[in-house]
Amino acid sequence: MPDNDLAKAEMKDIANLSKRRGFVFQSSEIYGGIGSVWDYGPLGVELKNNVKREWWKRMVYRRGDVEGLDSAILMNPEVWKASGHVSSFADMLVDCKDCKRRFRIDHLKEPKCPECGGALTDPRSFNLMFKTQVGTVEGQGIDVYLRPETAQGIFVNFANVVVSSRKKLPFGIAQIGKSFRNEITTGNFTFRSREFEQMELEFFVKPGEDEKWYEYWLAERMDWYLSLGIRKEKLRLREHASDELAHYAKSCHDVEYLFPMGWSELEGIANRADFDLNQHAKLAENGQVLKYFDDSIGESYFPYVIEPSGGVDRAVLAFLIDAYRKEVVRERERVYLALDPRLAPIKVAVLPLLKNRPEIVEMSGKILEGLKAKAMYRAVYDDTAAIGKLYRRQDEIGTPLCVTVDVESLTDGKVTVRDRDTMVQERVDASSLEAIVEAKIGY
Repeated sequence: MPDNDLAKAEMKDIANLSKRRGFVFQSSEIYGGIGSVWDYGPLGVELKNNVKREWWKRMVYRRGDVEGLDSAILMNPEVWKASGHVSSFADMLVDCKDCKRRFRIDHLKEPKCPECGGALTDPRSFNLMFKTQVGTVEGQGIDVYLRPETAQGIFVNFANVVVSSRKKLPFGIAQIGKSFRNEITTGNFTFRSREFEQMELEFFVKPGEDEKWYEYWLAERMDWYLSLGIRKEKLRLREHASDELAHYAKSCHDVEYLFPMGWSELEGIANRADFDLNQHAKLAENGQVLKYFDDSIGESYFPYVIEPSGGVDRAVLAFLIDAYRKEVVRERERVYLALDPRLAPIKVAVLPLLKNRPEIVEMSGKILEGLKAKAMYRAVYDDTAAIGKLYRRQDEIGTPLCVTVDVESLTDGKVTVRDRDTMVQERVDASSLEAIVEAKIGY
């Protein structure tokens, strides 16, 4: 394992690797791009899907007290009035009179432009929600918003889930979906984006039991990141001070990761009390259905809510940064991604030692088809370079295992399996490959 100094990843290292190897591209780059909007390439979409899959398995499949949901991006605009987003979801911004750059006031250390030192305009309020219209005739539609969070889709469906799933408190509703915020960009690659995905759980509990469950979810969410390989020293919990709590929060902690630009939020875990259900009950046409009838005491009340809310894109970025390794092997630099095998975009690569031998190519193809038969994971074939270069290519994208087919394989039925992290090579029967790969990736 390389030492921490040699393995340290700068954001430019991750951005360069991401574009070169097909993890992340600038959106609409051929037209000059658009700020803070990103496309996930062939490897990026696999990594992103794997992160979401592991979250869903942990939060839904392995529990008996959580149901899933996929609510719409467009909602009745009254939802955002009730939630407080229309009136309070804004940043105070200033513009530089000289270079015309725009900044959030709370990000400035001095009352002057951090870029050129110029004078700043008076602060103005800037709403972070994207507005559009529903209706086929221009100017005659109704104003709606692209949702800035997925949580409200859960709250307005609370009664529907209770009735259809027959859940009793405590229970949760989980959702992964797109959200949109008209952010003032601060760079740092994909860390802050205008279009992003959230992994959110709203966990409903009896009032008075909220603190117990709040502590439970703090520990549970930290453990998820650690279980997928994030180094413990790069992760911490930070409690919000009273003056930084959101309008809905009774208390809140951030799971923070030590990004190259410093400690920054990876996920928020909030005790939202009964704010959201109460607000929707006041303004909705049939808001009283949002109360929960507790048949153990014969009373109805608004449950309290504990909310672990994480960003898919920030998680992907953190996993990439944390997995980045650089070392010198036989006087040559080797870069590899020590991704947990469950997250790795490609699980196994089949590499023929000699591509000019049809028998080796044929055997390699049959092995690949056997590995892909169940379609449980991504397996690939590559014969576009010498074997050493092929190994380095797979190392750099985080592929846990490489399988090499050589001349001896044609007679003894054995292949060489190489481990990404240790570079140890082992000769095994080709018939055992499926079991070896599944054991490695935990399937």
